[in-house]
Amino acid sequence: MRPLGRTALLRLAAVTALVTLSVPVGTAGGAVGDGGQRRQCVSSPRPGGGPALDVLRIAEQAKAEMDLKSVILRVTVDGREVITSALGESMTGVPADPAMHFRNGNIAISYLGTALLRLVDEGRVGLDDPVARWLPDLAGGDRITLRMLGASTTGLVDYVKAPGFAESVYADPFRQWTPEELVGISTGADRLYDPGTNWSYSHANFVLLGAALEKITGTRLDVLLQRLVLDPLGLRKTRNSFTPDIPAPVLHAFTSDRGTYEESTFWNPSWTTAPGAVETTDICDLARSAGGVGSGELLSASARQELLNPGTVGLGTPTDRCPATVCLANSAATHYGMGVLVLGDWVAQHPLFFGYSASQDYLPCEHLSIAVSTTQGPGAQGGHSAHTIAQRIAAALAPDHPIPDFG
Repeated sequence: MRPLGRTALLRLAAVTALVTLSVPVGTAGGAVGDGGQRRQCVSSPRPGGGPALDVLRIAEQAKAEMDLKSVILRVTVDGREVITSALGESMTGVPADPAMHFRNGNIAISYLGTALLRLVDEGRVGLDDPVARWLPDLAGGDRITLRMLGASTTGLVDYVKAPGFAESVYADPFRQWTPEELVGISTGADRLYDPGTNWSYSHANFVLLGAALEKITGTRLDVLLQRLVLDPLGLRKTRNSFTPDIPAPVLHAFTSDRGTYEESTFWNPSWTTAPGAVETTDICDLARSAGGVGSGELLSASARQELLNPGTVGLGTPTDRCPATVCLANSAATHYGMGVLVLGDWVAQHPLFFGYSASQDYLPCEHLSIAVSTTQGPGAQGGHSAHTIAQRIAAALAPDHPIPDFG
């Protein structure tokens, strides 16, 4: 496998685009071509060689090795398709398809961070404004800033890791959780550290950030994200749902998390982030999202710097109350940004829950976007399988720019 530089990748992408843009325009997918023209999100013709075939073989090998039920992926350079493919099945007898929708989990948190920074660019808020201005009932809200919420440096315990929470979710996976319940778990525990002095991931930060954004703008969060992020990036197949519903066509998920391999497609994801940001997407939108968010396309130069490092570099020190597995070290090489992960030269996010795994990754210096979605087979060991595949694709296409792990 011989890696190609950006010029060769661009040449391949341009040739591939000429083939795929000949597909009739339809409503099944969300890809956007040059000039904003919509086209179907469909599989590329099977490549005869080159990096597109390398990517496909990586996916095929990983699917077999990890016992994945499905692998859906898309790789682009400068927004031009290198390959789009779907392997395996959604359900027995139903082939996986690039147009299928899946849950995007914390991908939406990157939209929260971008939306906040757009409001900063507009002069409507400052990152160091205390959230008590909009959330007066939040205990200690006068010491917590918008920056701390977006960068996850508040010291609030992560309710997902609170004793008994996972057991409650798996005991009743269809339960509708309210933001008050979720934040209450986190605020009901002692803070891990003084706000702004350390780093630890907490889902509560983003539930609160969503609430603050609504108060700041007087706009419901799903409408705000649509206006500030989804529509400007052309993410027409990415949408919020206040119920566990997923728009057709659906990529079904399965998991053994409760001890038995079972379908988990419509388990309730209300606990995952702020109401209004519990979203589904397709693989073409995910690839567009990787490039749009990772490049800071919607942001000023100064706001993009905040996206990539809002002050987290150097934080992440283990303490008696915050072990090294929670207060992860944030270095210049790998750290948390404003709702995104900075992993070496890449800007990324990779959700994992309820049998769904996904990864969006963008390499600015090569304008290279990688999007992967996976579901589990009965023998799958769990873990971030989509992100592992993305790392392998990056190693093949851009070997000088590996995607490291965080923590």
